[in-house]
Amino acid sequence: MKVLTALIVILSLAGILVSTFAFREHYNTESSPCSINEKWDCGIVNHSQYSVVPYEKLQGVPVAAVGILGYALLAALAGRFPKITALGAFVGLAFALRLSWLEWKVLGVWCIYCVSSQGIIAVLFLVATAAAFLSIRQETR
Repeated sequence: MKVLTALIVILSLAGILVSTFAFREHYNTESSPCSINEKWDCGIVNHSQYSVVPYEKLQGVPVAAVGILGYALLAALAGRFPKITALGAFVGLAFALRLSWLEWKVLGVWCIYCVSSQGIIAVLFLVATAAAFLSIRQETR
């Protein structure tokens, strides 16, 4: 169980790092350092209308800031509340899948930071789910 908790924290820290790069890109006014070609350009993605939270009370908050806070919350919950951690990771995965769908179908451009975050949250969800199942098994013994 401790190994899974450590892995969740490590993945969360990686997610914070990647989200911080995306956050920096959101406010970048110069050319994007990760503008690779017409299909891979973080600047286009992080300056699009989809790079901010669309809900009225949070309007204008960069999606990357939500990522930073979400990953920090998952790291804080890891080990203490395994079921809530797994639920939070599921919400993060659903949120990231929605953003990936927007990149794919609407923008037609991918962000390397976003795709990296998608991979991190997917693995984090699997690890958190395994930790939650192990905690349930321990409770029933």
